[in-house]
Amino acid sequence: MTLKKILALACSVQILAACSPSNQTPAEFKLLPTPTSFEIQGNSDLSPSELKQSFQNAYKGMVEGQDLASWTDPKLSLELQADTFSNPEAYQLEIQNDQVKIQAGTPAGLWYGLMTLGQIIEDAEDQEVNLPSIQIEDAPALSYRAVHWDVKHHLEQKDYYFQLLDRLAFQKINAVIVEIEDKLQYQLQPKVGSSDAFSIEEWQEISAYALARNIRISPLVQGLGHASFILKHPEYLELRDDPESDWAFNPLDERTYQVQFDLYEDALKAFPYATYLHVGGDEVHTTGRNSGKSPLELQLTWLNRVSAYAEQKGLTPIFWDDMPLKNAGLYRSIYNTQLSEAQVDSIWAANSSNLDEFVGMFPKNCVYMRWNYDTPESPGNEKAMNWFTQNGFKVMGATAGQTRWNLMPQSESNAKNIRDFALISIRNQADGLLLTLWDDDSPHFELYGRGIANFAEYTWAGDKKSIDEVKKAYRQRAFGPALSSDEYEFIDSLELAVAFWKNALLDPKQDRNRLRSKSNPMEESLIALPNLDSAGAWTGKYEEKIKLAQVNQERVEAVLGQIAESKKLAKRNSFTLDVYEQVAQSVQFSNRALMTLAELDEPTGENRNQALQKLAGLAEEWNAIEKNLESVYGKTRQLNKPEDYILDQDHHVHLANQAKKFSDWQFYVEDLFVEKVKSIQE
Repeated sequence: MTLKKILALACSVQILAACSPSNQTPAEFKLLPTPTSFEIQGNSDLSPSELKQSFQNAYKGMVEGQDLASWTDPKLSLELQADTFSNPEAYQLEIQNDQVKIQAGTPAGLWYGLMTLGQIIEDAEDQEVNLPSIQIEDAPALSYRAVHWDVKHHLEQKDYYFQLLDRLAFQKINAVIVEIEDKLQYQLQPKVGSSDAFSIEEWQEISAYALARNIRISPLVQGLGHASFILKHPEYLELRDDPESDWAFNPLDERTYQVQFDLYEDALKAFPYATYLHVGGDEVHTTGRNSGKSPLELQLTWLNRVSAYAEQKGLTPIFWDDMPLKNAGLYRSIYNTQLSEAQVDSIWAANSSNLDEFVGMFPKNCVYMRWNYDTPESPGNEKAMNWFTQNGFKVMGATAGQTRWNLMPQSESNAKNIRDFALISIRNQADGLLLTLWDDDSPHFELYGRGIANFAEYTWAGDKKSIDEVKKAYRQRAFGPALSSDEYEFIDSLELAVAFWKNALLDPKQDRNRLRSKSNPMEESLIALPNLDSAGAWTGKYEEKIKLAQVNQERVEAVLGQIAESKKLAKRNSFTLDVYEQVAQSVQFSNRALMTLAELDEPTGENRNQALQKLAGLAEEWNAIEKNLESVYGKTRQLNKPEDYILDQDHHVHLANQAKKFSDWQFYVEDLFVEKVKSIQE
């Protein structure tokens, strides 16, 4: 792998300033994550071109497990000093004159020093300056910094996972949790694996690639609830807690554990370097086939069984913690943002005994994962974390870079909530933090990059940079220094356009995700079309929607202009810009369709013929948009499910679970709208 290719995968953030020769603009070095401390002393004598080969050799040597004792290079020194560093991931990096020295107590520390050096080389090369003379001392604030790969609704092409791992490594992410569901060819329960699943050997290859980059992959195999990928199959009907629902296992049926443990067995073969076994366990209510036992008791019965299995395998189980809190009557204290701290205290005083009663049943070897994607700063969230720690349990947090947002992440890539939960986790000395990236509505993975950058920054460095500073530096790391300027910040504007797009072509109180529950969604949910015998009535009915379409069309046109300019200036990751461009092209269709209908409805009829011509061309226009987007997305992802795939009962109304063909679920609304327009033209 060439240095150019390695560095092109960097996606990171933090601002350093360095002196450049007097006839050049001062260079900026933006690193992600921000080092604990650094001092710039001017310029070194090293040009990036001089250090390329040394960096390449060190990178190759480390990923291939070379004995560092034999490492010699006149320009780049790698030194292990086991007694000097208390944090196993800490390092020191010094660039002076014509030499670079990296010191650490472990190979992991040396690796992170090398990742920082790679970012410095990249910025120096981009800006045509020498490397700065610099001293860096660095260590992470959180020891476990994991990113979630949710593959339940689709897989990427295998090579793309290698690219993702390279990017994560450059941002000092040290773990991945793969929510594997049916995307593994299980050998012990072969019916569960989908026909497009990766084999055990293919996942092993990905896992080994990750480990060589100081990233350990651990599996998440959903259990108790979220079990539709298993219980949808006729062979497993008898294991359902509710015979009519494929959602949950019966925790009192011994065969439940035979199936669960078989799936675990194969998953652990696929991910042989795992340190954790995430067992899921969230969002589920069971009765044990009307056993009379409480839901909390049933859940803890199941949790003890699967935790004992993990312990036998030398792994630590991770468990989503929401249901014990909900069953104890404490959930509202976490997610109701209107509650004062005193009100939260009152709820806990009245209900925490419901947890305390069963505290002896909570397995001690388990990590309790406090997931909160929207309100991490609520007093109830910290109260829950503290209950677990005060009772001697290990706690991690889970934030989100993608929740139930269609087409792309929103709310500034959820930056504030990611930052807040990272800082809360640091303050509470949590065991780590997970960045969930839910695949429920399947945005392209390239669109997660900015959220991952935020996560990498705040879990490693804490509160050193503002969200706006992270945005600037993300653009520099992702695309090059020319794009760090605010004039190229198009993602926030595109998020707003996408938020309107979601239901733009639907009547009020209708939702894109729920259309398939309608008997006639074209008539029940889509906006009406103008009646030319009462021209102007349609415009009056949809006046607010038309105004928003005009505003958002101007917004999208500006975004497309920014992306076009970004493509001219970008030094790397042009594919990311291609994906954003396809999102923008897709959402503007709804704006233009609404504006065309408004032209058609104009009472004077002045532009009616022109509007009718535009309307006639909508189908062809939309087909071209869909085709282009699928062409771009298809470069990295497996778009469609296999023909033999069995869709489950879709309890959580996931768009990506509602059809086998990508376009049939992603753009169901637009396809219906085009058909509706065709019907009136005929």
